[in-house]
Amino acid sequence: MMTPDTREVLRNRDFTLVCGARFSVTLALHIVNVAIGWYIYDVTGSAFALAYLGLAGLVPALTLMLVTGIVADRFDRRIVMFGADLVLAVTGLALLWLVARAEGVVWPIYLIIVLVSASRAFHNPAGQAIIPALVPPEQLSSAIAISSSTFQAAQILGPAIGGILYAVDAKLPFIVGTVLYAASALASLTVRARPVPTSSKGPVTLKSLMAGFDFAWRKPVVFGAVALDAAVVMLGGVIVLLPIFAKDVLDVGAAGLGLLRAAPAAGAVLMALWLANNDFVKRGTGRKLFGTVAIYGLATALFGLSGNFLLSLALLVIVGASDMISVVIRHTMVQAETPDDLRGRVAAVNSLFISSASELSQFRAGAMAGLIGAGPAVVIGGLMAAGLALLWPRLFPGLAARDHLVEPAAEKEGPKA
Repeated sequence: MMTPDTREVLRNRDFTLVCGARFSVTLALHIVNVAIGWYIYDVTGSAFALAYLGLAGLVPALTLMLVTGIVADRFDRRIVMFGADLVLAVTGLALLWLVARAEGVVWPIYLIIVLVSASRAFHNPAGQAIIPALVPPEQLSSAIAISSSTFQAAQILGPAIGGILYAVDAKLPFIVGTVLYAASALASLTVRARPVPTSSKGPVTLKSLMAGFDFAWRKPVVFGAVALDAAVVMLGGVIVLLPIFAKDVLDVGAAGLGLLRAAPAAGAVLMALWLANNDFVKRGTGRKLFGTVAIYGLATALFGLSGNFLLSLALLVIVGASDMISVVIRHTMVQAETPDDLRGRVAAVNSLFISSASELSQFRAGAMAGLIGAGPAVVIGGLMAAGLALLWPRLFPGLAARDHLVEPAAEKEGPKA
C-alpha cells in the first residue's frame, strides 16, 4: 500500500516530468553503456581497455567541478537538463556512426565518453537540485525514494535491453539511446520554470564557486555522507568488469551481460519501492547506513568468488538493494540540510565525488583485473568497501550517531518560496 505522502508526490506534475526525464536519460545511458563495454572488450579483449573508459570519464568530472554547481544555481535548472540531454543525443549519433563503420577502431569512443561525462556533469546537479523545490520537506524522503526507484527501474531495463539489442544488431543500442536522449530533453523542457534564488545572483567569485565545498566541509554529516558514498563506489564498483565475467567466467554472452548489469538495479528498485512506503530509515539512521555498507561490500566480495550465473545474479541483487538504503539515507540528509540557493553547488560536490569515484573505480577495477584477474580484483574491492563500515564511524562519529533521517526542526519548516 502506498502512503499518503507517496500518493501526493505522484500527483505532482512537475515531479512526474522530472522522473520521466531521469528515467529516459538513464535508460539510454545504460543501453548505450552496456553496448560500449561489450564492443570494446569484444574488439580488444583487454581489461585495460575497459579501465581507460574510467579515465575518459574522469577528466570532465574534475575540470568542470567548480562550474556545474553554480550553473545549476544561477540558471533555469530545466534548461540546463535540456541542454545536457541534447548533447547526449549528439554523442549517441556519433557512436552509431562509429559502430556502423565496423572498422574495429575504439580510440574515438574514449573522446565521446569525455563529452558524455561532461553532459552528465551538468545534468546531475540540476536534476538533483530541482527535486526539493517540487515537494515540501516532509515528503522529501518519499520523493527521493520514488525518484531513485525510477532511476533504478531504468537501470534494470537499460542493460537488459542493451544486451539484447546488441545481440541482434550492434547499431540498435545507439539508435534507441539517441531517441531516448531526445525524449528526456523534451520532458525536461516541459517542466514548469522555477525562480532562481535571488541570493545567487551576485557576481561570480572564487568564494561563490567554492560555496558548495565550503558548506559541505562545515557540515560533517553532509561531508561524511558524500565522502562515504564516493569511497564505497570507488572500492566496491564491479560494473566495468561485468563484460569479463559474462564472457570469460560465466560464459553467458551479451544477453547474459545485460542481465548481470540489470541485477543490482532490480534489487535497488524493489528496495526503493519498499522504502517509499514505510519509515524504516527515518530512525536509527546512522546505524542502518553503516550496516548496509557492510552488506554491500560483503555481497560484492562473494560475487567475485562465484562461478554460478544464478548465484551471481542473486548477489548483485543484494548489492543493489543494500546500496539503495544508503543512497536514500545519504541523499535525503544532504538535500534536507542544504539551503535552496546552494543546492546546485552542493549537488555538484556530491556529483563530483560520485562521478570521480565511479571513474576511478572503473580504472582501479580494470587495472587490478589486468594484473591479478577479475575475480581477485572484485573480492579485494568488496572487502575494502565493507571495511568502511568500521572506519567511517571513527572518522565521522556524528554521522554514526545520527538517529533522525531529517532533523525534527527541518521537518517543521515549510517549503521555500
